[in-house]
Amino acid sequence: MDPHACLVIEDLSKDFGGLRAVDGVTLTVNSGDKYVLIGPNGAGKTTFFNLLSGEYKASGGKIVYFGRDVTGLPSYKRAALGIARTFQITNLFPNLTVLDNLLLGCQALRRTKFVMFRFLSSYRSFQQRSMDLLKEGGLWEKRDELVKNLSHGDQRQIEVLLALTGESRLLLLDEPTAGLSQAETQSLLQLIKRLDPALTIVMIEHDMDVAFAFAERIAVLHQGKLLVDGLKEEIKNNQIVQQIYLGEG
Repeated sequence: MDPHACLVIEDLSKDFGGLRAVDGVTLTVNSGDKYVLIGPNGAGKTTFFNLLSGEYKASGGKIVYFGRDVTGLPSYKRAALGIARTFQITNLFPNLTVLDNLLLGCQALRRTKFVMFRFLSSYRSFQQRSMDLLKEGGLWEKRDELVKNLSHGDQRQIEVLLALTGESRLLLLDEPTAGLSQAETQSLLQLIKRLDPALTIVMIEHDMDVAFAFAERIAVLHQGKLLVDGLKEEIKNNQIVQQIYLGEG
C-alpha cells in the first residue's frame, strides 16, 4: 500500500435496492493532493462522498484512511480522525457570529461538548484555533458579524473554515461554488488555496473552469463507475472526457 496515500479506495460500491449508485470504484488519493471529482448529474458523486464520510454504509469494498480501514466506522468517528466535509446546502448557525460558529465547531469533536455550564470563550485553545482559521482564511475582520447578515459567498467560506476546526487532514468539498457569482467563486478558491498545503482536498465540482483551475488530479465518474482519473492535463486531453463532459468532438 502506498505510504503517501491519504485514501486508498478498493472496489467501493453502494446499492439502493436494485440500483447500484457507486459501482466498484478503485482510487488512490495521496496526502496533500488537490483532487476534483467530476461527472454529470446522477453519476454517483455525492453518494461516493457520503461513503467516504460515513453518511452511508458501503455495500462492498474498502476505504483505507492513512493506513487505517475506516469502512465500518460511523461518520462521527471518521470526523474525529480528521475527515471533514461540507455539503451542497450551507449548514451554519445564522443567528450567531462568525467567531461563535467556529468556536462551536472546535468544541463539537471534543469531550468538552458534554460540559454544560462553561462559556465557550473560556476555552483558550478553541479561541486560538478559531482566530487562526479566520486569519488564515482572510476573514478576521468579519469575526463579530452575524452569519445571517453575510453574503452567500462569505457563508460558503465560513463553512469551509468550520469544517477545519477539528484540525482535519482530509477535506471533502461538495460543490462549494454552487450558486456563487464569478467573483464569489474566485474569493472561495483563493481561501482554499491559502489553506495548509499538507491538507488533502477532494472536491466535487460542476463548473469545468473551476475544476481545472483548482485540481492537480481529476477523477471522472460515469453511471457510478470510475471512467478515468489522472493529472488534469491528461483529463483535459482525454477524448472521451471531451466528448461526453466538455461537449467537444
